[in-house]
Amino acid sequence: MPDKTTDEATSHSAKPPKNGGQAAGYSHLTNPAKDAGQVIGYKLSIIIITKNEADNIRACLESVAWADEIVVVDSGSSDETVEICRELGAKVYVHDWPGFGIQKNRALSYATHEWVFSIDADERVTPDLQAQLIKAMEDDREDGFYVPRLSQFCGQFIRHSGWYPDYVLRLFKRNRGRFSDDMVHERVILDGVAGRLTSPFLHYSYWNKADVQRKTEQYAKAGAVQMFKKGKAASFADAPLRAGWAFIRTYCLRLGFLDGMAGFNIARMNARTTYMKYRKLQALRST
Repeated sequence: MPDKTTDEATSHSAKPPKNGGQAAGYSHLTNPAKDAGQVIGYKLSIIIITKNEADNIRACLESVAWADEIVVVDSGSSDETVEICRELGAKVYVHDWPGFGIQKNRALSYATHEWVFSIDADERVTPDLQAQLIKAMEDDREDGFYVPRLSQFCGQFIRHSGWYPDYVLRLFKRNRGRFSDDMVHERVILDGVAGRLTSPFLHYSYWNKADVQRKTEQYAKAGAVQMFKKGKAASFADAPLRAGWAFIRTYCLRLGFLDGMAGFNIARMNARTTYMKYRKLQALRST
């Protein structure tokens, strides 16, 4: 990927303004053809799932305000998430929490346009990516597109550790894709041909140590439940052995050491998540 794209991505700052302020670099985002009243060959639905994302959701929605439709499925937020979404013109639906895959399929079911872009509340579409998304839909040569994800860890954008370019399928035709029903680590199942874009979207994934601890617990628990439902089991040795391998794979094989202390902390986080997941699976099997 050209250095220009990376430089522009990091220029949005590792700490964008949260609720109450506009996201730097996004308030001007529009679709020039639509603003000029031109007839164009596509319409785009944005789909998002949320719970207690008041600190993130405004900047996220502002980065995709140029789309034709924004659909939000919320799972019972107790903060101002729903109010902010409605203020910014999103269609909001409230459901229980069945897991990531099923919840995203619910959001997909409410989308009404030909093209769909799935984004999380802690993610942002950059102006460069906006232009590529529009061109991809206008060209209409593929049924879906993988997009690189540039993630932040406690104030630093990560370019190794297995985190970048981290291509994920996010743009697809509504009648050609659906999400897997996985409780965590869901993916888009595409019935068709997929292409790749080059400009990344930004992922503000871990803000601080408390955020790391909270998400480690969340993903370990969800991962254990998912494995349990699939009939998998774990021995006493699985947790430490697999945790050790997770650290080595992240820090050494995936060049986490090139990310400095952040790379070390990511490797340690992956190891802890893996350890906790297998210990929780053991506990589920013993009950």
